[in-house]
Amino acid sequence: MRPIIVTEFLSLDGVVDSPGGGEHPRAGWTFKEVPFVAEAYEMKGTEQLAASAMLLGRVSYDEFAPIWPTMDEFAEYNAMPKYVVSSTLTDPEWNNSHVLRSLDEVAELRNGEGGPIIVHGSATLAQGLAAAGLVDRYHLLIFPVTLGSGKRLFDGNATGTLKLVDQAVYDNGIIKAVYDVEY
Repeated sequence: MRPIIVTEFLSLDGVVDSPGGGEHPRAGWTFKEVPFVAEAYEMKGTEQLAASAMLLGRVSYDEFAPIWPTMDEFAEYNAMPKYVVSSTLTDPEWNNSHVLRSLDEVAELRNGEGGPIIVHGSATLAQGLAAAGLVDRYHLLIFPVTLGSGKRLFDGNATGTLKLVDQAVYDNGIIKAVYDVEY
């Protein structure tokens, strides 16, 4: 079985909405409101090297596909297989992208051969995966900001126990928390 890892930038009050840009009134809060400390982002580079595939929801795909292929720091992600869970996308243009129509197809992918599958952003997809018991691990960078409103990672529809397996606190107040999911 291939583990599915949900990786998120998360506000202290649980919001994952628009961390780098987007529609939220405080879009870009990860870069605009918290001083940059390189060590806090090392997990992101490690994730990219360890992942064998990326799983995205349609909204995140539409945000990442025009930008990430132009960025050298995402070379591994750009080369690896990408799976977009969507009922409407027909011909993804991002290199090596494939469409999955349901969580059942995600479960089949997870049960196949290969390494970890990483889920970036994709809050609605992450919620659905959790509710279906398909998330194996969470990689969270928790930022010392409260946003009050916006898409949240945990919507109350998933249950389970999380086991903390790695943690760190950085000088800028970011907390790294890595949890295995125990259903």
